[in-house]
Amino acid sequence: MTLKTLILGGVRSGKSRLAETLALQSGLPVTYVATAIAGDEEMRRRIEFHRQRRPAAWTVVEEPYALAAALRPHAVEGHCVVVDCLTLWLTQLLCAGEELLAKERDALLAVLPEIKAHLILVSNETGLGIVPLDALTRRFADEAGRLHQALAERCERVVLTLAGLSWVLKGKEP
Repeated sequence: MTLKTLILGGVRSGKSRLAETLALQSGLPVTYVATAIAGDEEMRRRIEFHRQRRPAAWTVVEEPYALAAALRPHAVEGHCVVVDCLTLWLTQLLCAGEELLAKERDALLAVLPEIKAHLILVSNETGLGIVPLDALTRRFADEAGRLHQALAERCERVVLTLAGLSWVLKGKEP
């Protein structure tokens, strides 16, 4: 049986660590799909921190845009796939333009029913703060909220992390 899990939380809430723990506990071969682009030194350090924490045996796929296409060959029966992080992916798509954003978001939602692997999706919950002042940031929060709602509907388990603690919003405890 496959299990699709969406893990939401704020920055440094423990969501990536939880995803990695669940992947290890699955006992399955793991593919880690990393969506970040190292656009500056601070982001390079964040990426390196994640690289050092991951087990060497895991397959790593770096894909900042075509997430659905990256999932197809790896999200097969008997495997576990971790996608970290959907909000970075969404940000990059917003910056790339409306057409690519719509295409890739729709492709991700369309591929989910085809996935036979245990899938763990990691994303930042952005809707818990104040309303942003500028239009692009408001658009990002809106797009992230819509994406999270669509994914939560399609996932068997949804988990919220805060301060390293997790709360299951949908499905069984990890």
